[in-house]
Amino acid sequence: MTYNGTWKVDRNDNYEKFMEQMGINMMKRKLAAHDSLKITIEQTGDKFHVKESSNFRNLELDFTLGVTFEYNLADGTEVSGSWIMEGDMLKGIFTRKDNGKQLTTTRVVQGDELIQSYSYDGVDAKRIFKRV
Repeated sequence: MTYNGTWKVDRNDNYEKFMEQMGINMMKRKLAAHDSLKITIEQTGDKFHVKESSNFRNLELDFTLGVTFEYNLADGTEVSGSWIMEGDMLKGIFTRKDNGKQLTTTRVVQGDELIQSYSYDGVDAKRIFKRV
């Protein structure tokens, strides 16, 4: 599948502003901007196994397209939502448990890059990963 592989963050676009809008304090924002995040994605049909490793945490997550699950963001924010496929794009729609606001995340592969986009409360950002 297109998403299968290991991806390492290469660059960010408006990521610090996005984190600020999410309510993440300045110290965590500065650290997160240089977290050396690496994501490994294994897709089998509509099931995904994702491993995330960074300077701050390591986790593994299993999800099935269209099935709601609970997740904690790296800063501890609790969300609930699901991923779906829209064409070749993975789209996640999540609701924050603390304030009910929606966070939308998309992942799309273009060449040797995985582009992960975020939208929250009027602020958009991207993290671009290179295939390892």
